[in-house]
Amino acid sequence: MRLVLHVNGREHAVEADPEALLLNVLREQLGLTGTKYGCGEGECGACSVLMDGELLRSCQVPAAGAQGRKIVTIQGLAAADGRLDPIQQAFLDEGAWQCGFCTAGMIVAAHALLRRNPHPTEAEIVTAMNGNICRCGTYPRVVAAIQRAARGGAQGGAA
Repeated sequence: MRLVLHVNGREHAVEADPEALLLNVLREQLGLTGTKYGCGEGECGACSVLMDGELLRSCQVPAAGAQGRKIVTIQGLAAADGRLDPIQQAFLDEGAWQCGFCTAGMIVAAHALLRRNPHPTEAEIVTAMNGNICRCGTYPRVVAAIQRAARGGAQGGAA
């Protein structure tokens, strides 16, 4: 089946089984490998993307269900000139990553949080990030990065 997906500000025509998962189409057909396969059950957050501005787990969404919707992956958060989104920059500034496997999903989830609530409390950050698992245990640095981005303290990030 021919699908037309609007991903990171561009339209992409792909041939895919209508039941193919959005995660697989993003990674295998569009080469957007920042979105990771983690648990395959929507529990770990590694496959997080935005669809029409809402956070979702791409391992749980058929690609056909994404037609006509605006999808943003980790690659789509940076500005057109390559400057990082403030939350991406804050993750770098705080060292809020180790192996990097969960980082894209964490950043996408944090971006969604800050769009909903530009100045979350620490408790609100912890609650919002609860569905993202980090095997390396960088949670304190993730919270610090989100707090940094919320107060505008990311160095070099896009406005």
